[in-house]
This record gives sequence, C-alpha cells and structure tokens, in this order.
Amino acid sequence: MKKTTLTLFLLGVLSTQTLYATSNTQSIGDILAGAIPIVAYGTTLYLNDKEGQMQFYKSYGTNLVATSVLKYTIREKRPDSNDKDSFPSFHTSSAFSGASFIHKRYGLSYAIPAYIGAVYTGYSRVHSNRHHTQDVVAGAVLGMASSWYFVTDYKGVQIQPMVGTEYNGVTLSYNF
Repeated sequence: MKKTTLTLFLLGVLSTQTLYATSNTQSIGDILAGAIPIVAYGTTLYLNDKEGQMQFYKSYGTNLVATSVLKYTIREKRPDSNDKDSFPSFHTSSAFSGASFIHKRYGLSYAIPAYIGAVYTGYSRVHSNRHHTQDVVAGAVLGMASSWYFVTDYKGVQIQPMVGTEYNGVTLSYNF
C-alpha cells in the first residue's frame, strides 16, 4: 500500500504541475521534479532493497514536511506575484532529494544524471519566473540534507568515479 500511495502522490504532483506549465523549460522541470524521486524509489523496488525503501520514506517524507512547513510559514511572494508560497521550491527540493538519495545509497556515478536533472529543475523554476534564486537554493539544500541525514550506503558498497591525469576508472569500497 505504501509503495502505491507514494508513487501515485508523485505522479499526481507531476501531472498537475505539468498541466499549468507555460513553457517547455517549465514542463521539463515539472517532469524531472517527479521523475527523479520516482526513479530513486523505483531503484529500491528493483533491487528489493527494503532498507533503502524505509530510508527513502524517511528522507523524502522529511523533505516534504520541512519544505511545506517553511513554504506556508514564511509566505514569500513568488516573482510572478501569483501567490505567497515561493520559499523554498518544492520542485527543487523533490528533485534534489531523489538525486541525493541515489548518490548516498548507490554512489555518485549513478547519481550524476539525477543531479543534472535536479539542477535543470531548479533552473526551470527561476527561468519560468516561479521562484527566486534563494528559493531554489534552499530547496536544493533541504532535499540534499534530508537524504544525507537518513540514507546509508547500499549493503556497505560505494561505487565512485576516479579520474586522474593518466587514468580513468571507478573505485569500489565496502564497509564491514
């Protein structure tokens, strides 16, 4: 039941926001805001990573609550003057929460595309005049902090890219 509810929630946010998009940039950012955490959670399902699923619930749930509390407590006006829930950016916090979950749980090499998508999501929010830059930065910090606090390495295994002047490769480390 939890898996279905979370996936439906993320898809609901994704589809609702995309309906109101005013540009392709905004639409892509809307899609990435939902798709990145869906991929992060989907990875836990694919790997049958029960511990990762629980960590995702904690990290994404904390991010959702913290973002919402700040958004509706601070009441910062959006750049387009549409409403007063600009700070922090939920789209950005959602995308960065998913990207940093992948990074922390499965390694940076798997998270690079997600981080690129998360940065684009933040860019799209400023570009579409829905958020100020500080809203996006705060959303990114919230999303990353929630994952870094609750998430541990998958089975103690961490895979990282290694780049040097004379070599390229990956390092694999295991915690006992």
